[in-house]
Amino acid sequence: MKPTLFLLAAGMGSRYGGLKQLDSLGPHGETIMDYSIYDAINAGFGKLVFVIRKDFEDDFRRIVLSKYEGHIPCELVFQALDALPEGFTCPADRTKPWGTNHAVMMGKDVIKEPFAVLNCDDFYDRDAFQVMGKWLANLPEGSTGKYAMVGFRVGNTLSESGTVSRGICENDDQHHLTSVVERTKIQRFDGVVKYMDDNGEWVAIPDTTPVSMNFWGFTPDYFAHSEEYFKTFLSDPANMANLKSEFFIPLMVDKLIKDGTATCEVLDTTSKWFGVTYPEDRPDVVAKFEKLAADGVYPEKMF
Repeated sequence: MKPTLFLLAAGMGSRYGGLKQLDSLGPHGETIMDYSIYDAINAGFGKLVFVIRKDFEDDFRRIVLSKYEGHIPCELVFQALDALPEGFTCPADRTKPWGTNHAVMMGKDVIKEPFAVLNCDDFYDRDAFQVMGKWLANLPEGSTGKYAMVGFRVGNTLSESGTVSRGICENDDQHHLTSVVERTKIQRFDGVVKYMDDNGEWVAIPDTTPVSMNFWGFTPDYFAHSEEYFKTFLSDPANMANLKSEFFIPLMVDKLIKDGTATCEVLDTTSKWFGVTYPEDRPDVVAKFEKLAADGVYPEKMF
């Protein structure tokens, strides 16, 4: 069975200031999603699932899904603030979504095969899809608890315009992830990459430090694990009181690794990430897509 590509498209892109998932950045009006989906199809993925906001459904079907018809099957699922386990209620004044792993949980009814998860507004590059697609396709049928992550070097994932959020990883000698910690402020200062720790201090790390760019590979058992741990997350009064608390994918994966439920292989890739985190990033991204087109890496018409 071909793996599924699960695309996280429910965010508004608060720092960028709009629906950057639909921004035409390529030389022929392509969005970043177009490049990801083109690369995914060529890497052997057999279905697309998008998680979006329900109020965006009509526009999304008209603007996005229509272009992929005839190329690959597509499905939509929806992330909502009140999509919580029985017994839990969303705080009345919360407006921020519950995070990336909550978004992943929305796919449980439509994904029954190995799947990859990624952001719609990041350019991951072709090799990353080839590496992940091959890994998922080679999983023995019925596999559980064997997950993967495409590891990017942190120095290749930064923005010139401000801080970025990344899951900083540590691996063992078998390339299995031993820990991943989400750091919401990472930036280069005077040539040195640093992240802000929990105490507000800047900590230097090597350029080659592997980081999560939210490109994960899972088997369907991941949904049940997520549902159980989300209840634990919501049961913490601090998480309910903090209107910006989020249930991140790295938080879930880190928990499963540490309690021995799963392993997560870090997949090496030659790919270099880029994306539009801030409006100031846009001209550079447009220029990079123009060069890829000029070099013949992507066809003039992908869909």
